[in-house]
Amino acid sequence: MSPTKYSARLMTAEDIPFALDYWMNSTDDYLRSMGADPSKMPSRQGFEKMLQGQLDVPMKDKKGLATIWLVNNMPVGHNNVNQINFGKDAKMHLHIWNPENRKKGWGVELLRHSIPHFFQHLQLENLLCEPYALNPAPNRILTKMGFEFIKEYNTTPGAINFQQDVRQYKLSRDKFKSDPQYHHLGK
Repeated sequence: MSPTKYSARLMTAEDIPFALDYWMNSTDDYLRSMGADPSKMPSRQGFEKMLQGQLDVPMKDKKGLATIWLVNNMPVGHNNVNQINFGKDAKMHLHIWNPENRKKGWGVELLRHSIPHFFQHLQLENLLCEPYALNPAPNRILTKMGFEFIKEYNTTPGAINFQQDVRQYKLSRDKFKSDPQYHHLGK
C-alpha cells in the first residue's frame, strides 16, 4: 500500500461546487459546532457569486483566498483566509468537507501544504486563526502547526457566525520560515 499523499493548491472555478455542497449540505448542528449560525447562511447563489468573484481579483485586492486540500489527489476540503490586509495579515479557516474524512489526523498534513500559499501569495507578516473556543479540532491542530496562542475573547467573528468565545492564534512569517515542518515545501 502506497503512503498517503497530501497536497494543497489554489481554488479554481471547478472547485466551487464542492465548497458549496459542503456549506449547503452541512447540518445545523454541525454548523453550530464550528460557530456558524444556520440562519445567517447565504443562499447557494450568493455563496457562489462571492467565491467566483474572488477568483480573478488581483492578489492585492482579494477579500478572500482559498486553497483546496487534496488527499491522494482527491479534493477533501478547503482552507481559506478572509479579512485580508495584503502584506500584513489575514484570518484563516479550516474545513474538511465530508464527515467520514474528519478525525483522521489529516488536518496537520493538509495545513502544512496550504499555509505556504497564504504567506507567499498575500505576502503576509502574520496569519491569524480564531476558531470557536468550543471546537476542539482546530484548537489542537493550530498548536501543532506552530501557531502561538494569543488570547481568548468574546466576539461575532464574521457574517455567518453567532456571538461566541474564540481563541486567537498567530503564526508570524518569521516563525513560519524558521519552523522545520515547513522547510521541505519551499517558501
